[in-house]
Amino acid sequence: MVEVFAMHLMPYMDMPDDFRDNYDTSWVTFPNSYYNPEKGHEYYNQFLEQIQYSASMGFDGVAVNEHHQNAYGNMPSPNLIAAILTQATKGTNTKVAILGNIIPLHDIPQRVAEEIAMLDVISGGRIISGFVRGVGAEYFSFRNVNPADSKARFFEAHDLIKRAWTEPGPFEFRGKYYDFPYVNIWPRPIQNPHPPIWTPSAGSIDTVEFAAEHRYTYAMTALGKDSAVKTFNDYRQIAEEKFGYTAQPSQLCWSNKVYVAETDEKARQEFEEHVKFFFDKHFTESKHLHFPPGYLADHSMQKILASREGRADRTMEKMFEEGNITYGSPETVRQRLTELHEEMGFGVLNLTMHTGNMPHWKVMKNIDLFGREVLPHIQNLGQ
Repeated sequence: MVEVFAMHLMPYMDMPDDFRDNYDTSWVTFPNSYYNPEKGHEYYNQFLEQIQYSASMGFDGVAVNEHHQNAYGNMPSPNLIAAILTQATKGTNTKVAILGNIIPLHDIPQRVAEEIAMLDVISGGRIISGFVRGVGAEYFSFRNVNPADSKARFFEAHDLIKRAWTEPGPFEFRGKYYDFPYVNIWPRPIQNPHPPIWTPSAGSIDTVEFAAEHRYTYAMTALGKDSAVKTFNDYRQIAEEKFGYTAQPSQLCWSNKVYVAETDEKARQEFEEHVKFFFDKHFTESKHLHFPPGYLADHSMQKILASREGRADRTMEKMFEEGNITYGSPETVRQRLTELHEEMGFGVLNLTMHTGNMPHWKVMKNIDLFGREVLPHIQNLGQ
């Protein structure tokens, strides 16, 4: 069985036509004078409607994440959006996945522990808590955190939050980065021993090993199928050889951008402009901002840069073949996702139903067609 989640980035879609002539990235240094709050109001409400519609169509869960100072994703507070979604999906079994909180950026990690616990209680135990380091650019938005310390801070913040959820308080926490005489969170989470923890990442072997050690769901992001196959195999091998257990499909999550239309040709025509917009104006990285010194090990840097090389110039067909996007008629999308499942063995599929500057009507059509004609088939894979 495969669980299917609907992910949303909540981007800002009204980007200037001459963006690439004047800016190399939509992160950190792209002036916020381009942001129109009135349009932002319209976008947020459309995005929330899209997420709610995904839940009503039978997706197992909905997913949000955290980014700062960019047009790529306007969710500086994913927990705030998650709070709205707990009520928009009230009375259902729809899971709300926060993929995730950037815990190294928090000076007080127990604030994350408190908020997730609060959401879990409000939702009746439907929260999934993702923990991430965040992309390198986030650390230019928070200069009090050295990017070179981000991994160590991540591990220590994780330990503090997990203890806060599971260990009766008050207790002391004395670490290198976090030092608190009293940790005693109220409320405590409803899920026992704590909400499921996921670790979204772009393939860092350190994160893969961390997830395997703790038996967390590893959520592969932003890379094609070949990288995902290798990374999932790494997880399985590490779980078996280093930690003595067999990894389950539910511990492997793969992400993809999907668009469904009545025919293959129509899907390509309706999807292409938004894929191009995404890579031209949203998924624009500055090596200086996104890969600051000390943030990535050399092997991780080379892997990520190789995956990005020339992606904006690839054809729709090439990106389809590489597994970066999936589009077509319901039959084509069913077949393609089935093939990818056979190759990867994932047990969780995290799909972006909105891409780039896709208008509301297309997103709703996409969710509707996928929900009615693809989703039931995918959920039954592996049975």
